[in-house]
Amino acid sequence: MVVTGLSGAGKSSVLRALEDLGFEAIDNPPLRVVGELTAGAATAPVAIGIDARRPDFDGMAAERVVAELRQRPDLEVTLFYLIAEDDVLLRRYTETRRRHPLAPQGRVSDGIALERALLEPLGASADIVLDTSPLTPAELRAMIEAQFGSDNQGAMTVGIVSFSYTRGLPREADLVFDVRFLRNPHYVDTLRPLTGQDAAVDAYVAADPDFGAFWSRMTGLLDALLPRYVREGKKYLTIAFGCTGGRHRSVAVAERMGAHLHAQGWRATVVHREIWKAAAPAVGAPRQEPPPDAAATTAQVR
Repeated sequence: MVVTGLSGAGKSSVLRALEDLGFEAIDNPPLRVVGELTAGAATAPVAIGIDARRPDFDGMAAERVVAELRQRPDLEVTLFYLIAEDDVLLRRYTETRRRHPLAPQGRVSDGIALERALLEPLGASADIVLDTSPLTPAELRAMIEAQFGSDNQGAMTVGIVSFSYTRGLPREADLVFDVRFLRNPHYVDTLRPLTGQDAAVDAYVAADPDFGAFWSRMTGLLDALLPRYVREGKKYLTIAFGCTGGRHRSVAVAERMGAHLHAQGWRATVVHREIWKAAAPAVGAPRQEPPPDAAATTAQVR
């Protein structure tokens, strides 16, 4: 396992979680010795952290090292790339009062931009890309344990993400479903302050005349595709559901999909990227804004 990504996105947390799962974890070794460090992989899995902290770091050279590892018949190599939104990374650095390793005397935003550019070759060839923006450290650890724990080796984990189209597509998504065609609970005063996790919103969405046909065809498609992905050796699949605000329709459908996949025996995690955003108040209700760190503290993951 090669773990890389942006500083502040959770690479150290992932390496610690893998170490607790039995991996021999090695953080940021010189690129020239990475091949030698995999010699013990025959007896125990190895997790190697690669990042841009070294003064002579070269993203293209790092990608070539990973490509050489992939060519070895004695290794099964997974490149795990961690990302996060710029505003989330800025908040994490502010909260911890750390300096960015690539901008020790300058602005954190400059270090983030430089690191994105340096790591671009690794990100382009990654097997798994995970956006940790909505995840707490505990939630990130739980996802790593679910995917790479010894009881789950060789199986595939399905990540389900709900999102708002106004904030862009999830970059880690493999399959994207647009559910904006369903009638919108936002325009119902009693439902607007709720989310798709509330039974009333779920029932409203499911009562849409076109929901039944959409659901049966979508689940039929996924039930056929998922075993084929496993057969092709895929370890992680991300399915994204998007609506306008990311609080009602996409959340309700994502929750239903999580329950459906669990019932089918799949390991599935559900993440709601925008559920923390303040909802428009019902008529006559005072407007309440979310706390500044709500994205980090209340994003829902299972």
